[in-house]
Amino acid sequence: MYALLAGLGTGLSLIVVIGAQNALVLRQGVLRRQVPAIVAICAGSDALLIALGVGGAGAVLTAWPSALAVARWGGAAFLVGYGVQAARRVLRPSSPAPDGAGAAGAAVIVTCLALTWLNPHVYLDTVLLLGTASTGFGGDRWWFAAGAITGSVLWFSALGFGARWLSGAFARPLAWRVLDASVAVVVTATGISLVL
Repeated sequence: MYALLAGLGTGLSLIVVIGAQNALVLRQGVLRRQVPAIVAICAGSDALLIALGVGGAGAVLTAWPSALAVARWGGAAFLVGYGVQAARRVLRPSSPAPDGAGAAGAAVIVTCLALTWLNPHVYLDTVLLLGTASTGFGGDRWWFAAGAITGSVLWFSALGFGARWLSGAFARPLAWRVLDASVAVVVTATGISLVL
């Protein structure tokens, strides 16, 4: 039980931060667009990466540093581009009302996948940090993994499905501009920090 709770706490401490992925989940939750798919992609990806880390994939990433270099440069380019898009929404706001358009839905899914899999911090947090932390639990390391995965599922579900209660606050265009400005700053800074 201790390993499960330790995994839950450690997983939540790494995931509950402002970043591009969480901002996307929040935005889609407020708009009530593709929330189940976005939550499933984020939590499912975390679960897979945590399992790989606990299973020993961290040693592979450590032995093959060029994999992280590729993810770093690709992730940096994507994050800066995403930050520029958020900045454009601040300067030229459009109606964020739900429209359910298929093309928009596909674009959001692709963006979510890219924010998840092109971000080197995801690999550092899930595969390396959680994978390494799990070794301290010996035979209970999979309970630690279960706790971390549970934290991910709880967080993304609460953020995505709970964001609907913020829709009143986001009825005003200014709220969207503030959110997009915050996303633009955080995401662009993260992208630049990856390069530096």
